[in-house]
Order: sequence, then structure tokens, then C-alpha cells
Amino acid sequence: MTTARLPLFPLNAVLFPGLVLPLNVFEERYRAMMRELLKTDESEPRRFAVVAIRDGREVAPTAPGLPDQTALPEKGPAAGFGPDPVQAFHRVGCIADAATIREREDGSFEVLATGTTRVKLLSVDATGPFLTAELEELEEEQGDGAGALAEGVLRAFRAYQKRLAGARERSLTTGQELPDEPSVVSYLVAAAAVLDTPAKQRLLQAPDTATRLREELHLLRAETAVLRHLPSLPAVDLTRAPTSPN
Repeated sequence: MTTARLPLFPLNAVLFPGLVLPLNVFEERYRAMMRELLKTDESEPRRFAVVAIRDGREVAPTAPGLPDQTALPEKGPAAGFGPDPVQAFHRVGCIADAATIREREDGSFEVLATGTTRVKLLSVDATGPFLTAELEELEEEQGDGAGALAEGVLRAFRAYQKRLAGARERSLTTGQELPDEPSVVSYLVAAAAVLDTPAKQRLLQAPDTATRLREELHLLRAETAVLRHLPSLPAVDLTRAPTSPN
């Protein structure tokens, strides 16, 4: 079992290995995290962990709000996540490697990171200027029939893309640029499919690649069947995600 202690960045989104994560960092707790990461030499990976929020706010309240207009805004590294932060997060996340950390004049940061390795959240420490976590790295097992399942998922994904874009089959590319390595296929499809956070989280924490692909095949077929009965939709760029507001 390989464990690590890393800065923890909770988001209202799921990060998958191999996927790019743009961040707009403006809260002080995450600014402090980026300043700490910048102390790492450029030749070394600047790593932090991303977990999806189960119960809490990505951005801490900064002013009184409903239902209590007199409540003071929360401060500190665990603001918005309750008295026991570990309970606010999903237990499987992903390590991110920050390739670019650029500080702006106002002290905020523009960050571009890439997901690398799945991790299991063991504990959360809120005693410093930002959250840190004890993590166990998770190996990616292929499982039975992953290769054949990947082929089926790619076919289903292309059909899903066509339905989502409202385009006819002959008007689109054949998708030959898509990868064929089963685990890469499983993560790409999990990130690109228009699914809610709980569904994406289930895919991230699947015990092996084959299980993830099997679940994706079911989801893609179900979503494509629904789209057949909907009016034409505008084209969607499935490879881009909105920048997190931190």
C-alpha cells in the first residue's frame, strides 16, 4: 500500500486520470496552497489531491445569508465543510499534477493541472492554512474482458455523441482519434459523458476497468435512447470542461 500526504482541493466535480483541470484560484486557503506548491522545484511534480464534495460548498460563504442573516461568514481551511471535513467528501479522488501555476497581480492564481492517479481518502487535516489529506494510491486493475468492453463502449460513445450533437452519422468523423487502451477509454468516456456528479463518482471508484466500462456501456445506451426522443440539441464540445471558480 502506497500512501502520501498532499494538499487537498475539494471541488463540485470529479477529476479522472489523464484529464485536464483548469482552476481559477481566488480563496485565501487555496492561494496559500498554490504558494506552497510553487516552492517545489519545477523539475518535480507539483501534486495535490482533488476530491468531489458530497456535502458542503466549494466556495465558503463570505457574508450572512439565508436562513440566518446574522450568521458570521465561515473562515479557515475547512470553511463550508462542517465540523468533520472528511465526512463532506467522497472517499475516492484523484491526484492532480499542476503543470502551470500563474499568479495574477491581485494575488489569485490561474492553474492548469492534469489528473494522474486515483487515491482513497484516509483522513483530513485542517490545522494548517489549507486542507491536507492522508491518501492511499489505488492501482488500476483491468478486470475480465476489458478489451472487448472498450470496443463496445467506443461504439456506444460515438452513437451518443451523434445524438447529443443532433447530427447525422455521415456528417461526423469516424472517431479514429479516440484511444483504444481500455483504462484510458474508460476515463475519457467517464469525463466526457454528460452525467451528474454521483454517476461520475461511481465510475471513478469502480473496482476495475472492466466494471467501469460495463457501467458506461449501460449508461451510454440508456442516455442515447432518451436522446432519440428529444428535439435536436446544439452541438456540444465533449472534451472541454468549464474552469472551476475554485
